[in-house]
Amino acid sequence: MEELAFIEVETPVLQVGGFEKVYEIGRIFRNEGISTRHNPEFTSIEVYEAYTDYESMINLAEELVIRCALAVNGKLSLDYQGTQISLERPWRRESMHDLVKEATGIDFRDLQHDLQAAKKAAIDALSASLEKQDIQDIEDCPSVGHILNKVFENTVEKTLLQPTFVTDYPLEVSPLAKPHRRHAKLTERFELFICGRELANAFSELTDPIDQRTRFEAQIKQHNEARMASNSDGKEGQDDGTYEVTLDEDFLTALEYGMPPAAGMGLGIDRLVMLLTDSPSIRDVIAFPVLKSQ
Repeated sequence: MEELAFIEVETPVLQVGGFEKVYEIGRIFRNEGISTRHNPEFTSIEVYEAYTDYESMINLAEELVIRCALAVNGKLSLDYQGTQISLERPWRRESMHDLVKEATGIDFRDLQHDLQAAKKAAIDALSASLEKQDIQDIEDCPSVGHILNKVFENTVEKTLLQPTFVTDYPLEVSPLAKPHRRHAKLTERFELFICGRELANAFSELTDPIDQRTRFEAQIKQHNEARMASNSDGKEGQDDGTYEVTLDEDFLTALEYGMPPAAGMGLGIDRLVMLLTDSPSIRDVIAFPVLKSQ
């Protein structure tokens, strides 16, 4: 990172203080399940660059992964669990809308103003392949953007074996991303997928403190409603929707002081190491992984 003129910091909010290119490597905890791809505690690098946007983060993601691949394996062709992966540039770039339309025939841009029609189209097209809970999740979606994201996760994500940047995520599922400069209800955000799993998440940073506060408050309201519903069903403590979420006033204050236009990215180091070392499970690359109770 130093070769790319980034400096390591303890908090990315230092961008408000004038540091234009910063990064942080740290342990992250998320209250989610354990699988071959997921561990509640994992390692991530977060990168932030002022006066740029998510297009620059796409180029940086390519550069970081390619440099790591060359350092570890000396080549850009990998064999991951029997699948040949090519890291040669350019990597594929497609919008979430186009990938979902390609996989299902549904263009959710035509349904963005009709939530019920979007739910019906998704369930009709996917009912044969969805589990009962997946269908219920679609029924419970509060917006067309949530439905689009759910359909993507169920039908497209697992098919993205070669490096693919999925761009232009719905506003409703991207609370920290800047609204898209050309397309309403979308954001300047991408996720990088390799071997059917997310490796990186990035976006043009939302630097408007008023817009950010409004989105945070809407997100907290939605979370609390889901939390109350979960508790009333007797499911308290059984999923990650039961924890409490509060407004991040320190972050909002930093935005109010004046954060420059910027882009940020988080890249999962554990999953990158899995890819480069042909490791089938995330537990193989973590020193002290969380294990399921016997």
